[in-house]
Order: sequence, then C-alpha cells, then structure tokens
Amino acid sequence: MRSNRATVRAGVSMAATLPMIAGALALGIPAAHAADSPARDVLKGTKPLWATAKADKGATSDKAQVKARVYLAGRDAAGLAAYAKAVSDPSSPLYGKYLSAKKAQARFGATKAQVAAVTSWLKSAGLTVTAVTPHYVAVSGDVAAAEKAFGTQLHNYAKGTKTYRAPARTASAPAALKGAVLTVTGLDTAPHKANHDDQLPPPDAVFKNAGPFSSYYGSNVATTLPDAYGQKIPYAVKGYTGKQLRAAYGAGTYTGHGVRIAITDAYASPTIAYDAGTYALKNGDTAWKTGQLHQVLPKNYTKTEECGAAGWYGEETLDVEAVHAVAPNADVTYVGASSCYDDDLLDSLSKIVDNHLADIVSNSWGDVEANQTPDLAAAYDQVFQLGAVQGIGFYFSSGDDGDQVANTGVKQVDTPANSAWVTAVGGTSLAVGKGDKYLWETGWGTEKASLSADGKSWVGFPGAFTSGAGGGTSKTVAAPYYQKGVVPESLAKANNASGNRVVPDIAAIADPNTGFLVGQTQTFPDGTEQYSEYRIGGTSLAAPVIAAVQALAQEARGGKPLGFANPAIYAKYGKKGVFHDVTDNPTGSGLAVARVDFANGYDAAGGLLTSVRSLGKDSSLTAVKGYDDVTGVGSPAGGYVQSFRQP
Repeated sequence: MRSNRATVRAGVSMAATLPMIAGALALGIPAAHAADSPARDVLKGTKPLWATAKADKGATSDKAQVKARVYLAGRDAAGLAAYAKAVSDPSSPLYGKYLSAKKAQARFGATKAQVAAVTSWLKSAGLTVTAVTPHYVAVSGDVAAAEKAFGTQLHNYAKGTKTYRAPARTASAPAALKGAVLTVTGLDTAPHKANHDDQLPPPDAVFKNAGPFSSYYGSNVATTLPDAYGQKIPYAVKGYTGKQLRAAYGAGTYTGHGVRIAITDAYASPTIAYDAGTYALKNGDTAWKTGQLHQVLPKNYTKTEECGAAGWYGEETLDVEAVHAVAPNADVTYVGASSCYDDDLLDSLSKIVDNHLADIVSNSWGDVEANQTPDLAAAYDQVFQLGAVQGIGFYFSSGDDGDQVANTGVKQVDTPANSAWVTAVGGTSLAVGKGDKYLWETGWGTEKASLSADGKSWVGFPGAFTSGAGGGTSKTVAAPYYQKGVVPESLAKANNASGNRVVPDIAAIADPNTGFLVGQTQTFPDGTEQYSEYRIGGTSLAAPVIAAVQALAQEARGGKPLGFANPAIYAKYGKKGVFHDVTDNPTGSGLAVARVDFANGYDAAGGLLTSVRSLGKDSSLTAVKGYDDVTGVGSPAGGYVQSFRQP
C-alpha cells in the first residue's frame, strides 16, 4: 500500500499511494530565474497550469490571508547539481568523495547575507516572517502584501468542482537579490499533500486475511476451485517473511551491520516499538537491539482527520518491519512528518539531510504527476541534491495504480518518484518456493474475478484491473544521463522527441497477493486494541525492501555509502547474475492465485469472498525482456549485493 501525501502507499492485501506535487526539473538543472523586467527575476512554475483565463473567477480579497515559503537557492545552485552528479557517477573521479552536512551547507547553502536580504525584502512588502531555516523563509500576511512582494495578482480559479487561489501571472522576486530565491510555495491553495484532530487517533479497525493459504508459492493448490488459464492454481501465500525475502534477493551473510536507514511517513504509530519487537520474535527475525530503532517526531501534529493519521500507522509499521526483516542489523530511524502535506514531508527529508541521520532513505508515499507543481519540484530536488553530495540516497515507491488511467483518467507517472534525483522502486509478484528458493517474478498487476454463486466458474474471468506497479514516462522531467543507452527510445521519447525520465529504476516484491506478513496493533470490533498479523503489499513494500537490500550492498562495500544510486544501478545493467530480468510471463502460461477474504475484513461472521487474482496484468504497462516501465532494470538477483564488494 503506498501512501498518498494525501493517502498511504501500502496494502492490506491492497495498495495505496500518497499524493505529492512533482516538478519539471531535469537532472542538473535548478529552477531558473529569467529576467521578467530589469527589476524582477521570474520564479518559474509558480503559476499553476490550471490557473487559466477560462477558469478565472476574479481577484482574491486583499484581506485574505496567505502563508508561503520562500525557498533559498543557496550560493551555488548549479554547482550543487554538478557536484551531486559527479559524486554519484562511478565513472567520475569525484565518485564517492562526499561532503559532511556542515561542509555541504557551507559550500552550497544560503549565506547569512542572502537570508538577511530575502528577509528584509519580505518584511518591506508587509509580510510577517514566521520561520527561518537553512532552506526557506516562511511568511504570513494578507493578499495585498503577498501581491506586492511577488509581483503578481492573486485570483480565484475553478479547478474541477472546487475553487482555489493562485497567481494570475508567474511570481517574481527583485533582481537585486541576485538569484537568492529558488522558488516560492503556498501562493496557490490547491492541496499539496501526500495520502487526521491534532492529537493522534487510535489504530484503524482490524484487518485479517482468511485462509486457506500457501506457506510458500504453490504449496497449497486450490483443487476444489475452478481452473484459471487452463490449470489449477495455488492459494495465495499467508505472507512472506524476512527469511524468504533475504533468500530471494541474495542477502547471503550480509545483515546491514553498521548501516543507517531512515524511513519517512506522516505521523507516528504509538505502538511501533512493541509491534516491531513482537513481529521479529514471532517470525524468526533477529531481535531488535536496544537503541536500534529511533524516532524523530515533530512537536505537534496537524490535519490528522484530513490526512487520515491512523492510516499512516500501517505504512510506518510495514516499512520498519520490512527493513528489519531484510537488513536485521541495520540502524533504523523513523522520521515522522506533522501532516501529509508537502511542506511537512519536505521538513522531514530536510531533517535527515541537515543532520545526516542516515545514508539510505525509504519513502512509501507520493502523488500523481499532474498534481505536481514546478515550485515544489525545485524544493524537493534541492533536498535530494544536498543529500547526494553527502552520500545519501532516496528511494521512492512508484505507485500502486499502474499507468493511473483507471484512477485519474490520464496516463501518467507518480511524483516524487519521477525526480531524476531519486531511485524509483517498481513492483513485482514474487514466487518463492520450497526451501526459500527463488522461482520467478512477474510485473505486479492484478486482475480480479469472483467465484460464481454455484462455485463452478470465475465470473467474467480474468476480471477487471484493480492495482499494479506505477511506471511510465514523465511529461515534465527530462531524460537523465544515466538512463541513456538502457531505457528504450520508445519509452524515453513517448512524450517528446528530446526524451524524458522513465520510471521505475529497480523493483521488488509488491503484489499483495504474493505479499509480506506484517504485525500491527489494531482496533478490534469490541473496542480493544490488540496485536495481529496480516498480509500486505504495494510499492510501499518494494521501497523498504530495496532500501534494505541497499544496506546489505553498502555493508558489502565496506560500509562506504552508495549515495544516489541510480548511476551505479544502471552501470550494472546487463551484467550476469546482478538482476532478475522480470517479465510478465516467466513460465510460458498465465499465472494466478486464489484468495479467500473475510467479507467484513476480520472474521467469518459475515461470510467469505473467494476470488482469482491474475499476476502480471498491469494496466497498459508491461514487464518485458530488458528494461521496462514496470520493473526498471529488474529486481536484485543473487549477484547484486556481491557486485558492490570492494577488492
């Protein structure tokens, strides 16, 4: 289940996705400042595409209130992008020559003079400065002051069935600031959030899987159910555990010892320590050591109802337990955002970078690219670049709705997985056989058909598409150099002749029908809160699994950080034994599993629902031989971790 900055990206045998706002930046190109007039520099992308003349409903009241963030470009935005590229590229003489957080800030961060000049400009316009950080200056005030500061008028615009405020023309900053401003966010009021009261709510209602199950793929064949694809099919696994995933992805003897992994989500599960400890004990994982799990949490939580705070507990639980299952000796820090909105999620990412809390960062949330605005894309990419120069790599789930057509009506990718500065993680259906043997993977894409009333057929087989790994070609982000020569031109140039970013980069288990067993405290029908276990999936499972595999690879590399890993990942493409080349038809015939679910979600009192779930049926996206837009270069094979070993 993947969390949406407005939702969560993980699945209770389902999937989810957090919305985020994506950007139009190409790798190595910071938000540009073009001269609007002799006195102003344009802040590109600050007028959203939906703010059209046709949708214009007139000027916003001068007295209406504005809260905005003015992001600082720093002293050398172009140099930051160039250095981030150089230290991440295995062919560069600067590869791996990372900077400390302090040195990165000193070399690329805003100067005191720049901060003072920006602050003075905002105050002179009549805005109140509410916060100053190394990344931005936050302000509040009325519309009249904001219009004066940013050289634009604010109007109300129709967007769908709602009305939002936005700049009537692109915002700008005084040229006298000499490019100190990267961008400004908050001038438009459309939701910029990922997917609850200011106090955290109790856990969500309990969810359990009904049986029968397979203990490994194919161990329990549904002999009494109708055939699918001309054969009897197995029941879905109860949920793979760490031992099975470690074997599937070539962990060997590596455990992530000495490696730090951070996880970001919104809010924080109040039972995470108990749940993670109990789960490890019950499922054969290494026990957590004292001080191995840390939390960095905000002082206050906001928008808990709007963001569905309790829904994020399962996401955090999945991420923490999956990371520990695959990399049991890695140090884990959970960094919770105060809400599912981009500003707060950005703050969480910035905490990791500013304090170098980890070398590997797993993020199971996002939004569709159409909801992304270039101003926020610029802010995200700056954080990712500052991480890259320190040797910090960011991993984002690619989404759980395939090409997004069924969900949004428009074929598009997710953000911030579309950023050229992150590793986008796609999803697979995984078959682990007897003795923890890797059998095969398909691209994750599910079609579902229900059992007929007489139990003799599947109604409308193979059924309708329900969920699948996100992927495809960005409409806004230019093709990064590391994808050239690997990504087919038919994908890279799907939206324009010059080529764009294609996602994902790499993949791992995501299908909730071949998913991961997770343990979480949930609220039962009688009102009690109890620990229970269920199978889960989504690319918010794939992201922490890949993050954990990267921890194993870092350990194999002698503990030296992998940093922004895409250049290294693509450089290994085609090498024998490094990746599983995942396709949708690995056995030569159609694949499916049978699933039995409780109608009420937790017991048999409401009856049982039996269905067939086809594997490898991801909307219009297909996993084929070579790179594809479902699984990227593939999933880690037995030689992947070993390929990072230093001589």
